[in-house]
Amino acid sequence: MTQTALEPLPPDLFPADCPVESVPVLGGRKWAWKIMRCLESGPRRFSELRVPLVGITPKVLAESLRAMEQDGAVVRTEFDENPPRVEYALTPLGRTLLGPMDAMCAWSREHLGSLLAAREEYERAH
Repeated sequence: MTQTALEPLPPDLFPADCPVESVPVLGGRKWAWKIMRCLESGPRRFSELRVPLVGITPKVLAESLRAMEQDGAVVRTEFDENPPRVEYALTPLGRTLLGPMDAMCAWSREHLGSLLAAREEYERAH
């Protein structure tokens, strides 16, 4: 069997205008997509977010929201009330990620069974 030589990978494979490591949904932020789904229908308080996010600690939720705010995907609004009230909402930039999230969910619904079967087969073989 002859092997065809592939072209070498170019040094500019990941150009500066597509910094994959800094994309919030790919940057290792485990809870980002779930938080975004919670905020999809409108602003939510911290305590409201904790209800569906089973397993997240308050510290991790706060860190995740802060990181998403830093990325411009979430906005934090403080209300001058007694007791104080804070709400989190998706920004217009954050909302642009909902379409790609929907596409990934559709892909997952269609292919997750095959992916899990492939993992299981790999584990049996190795």
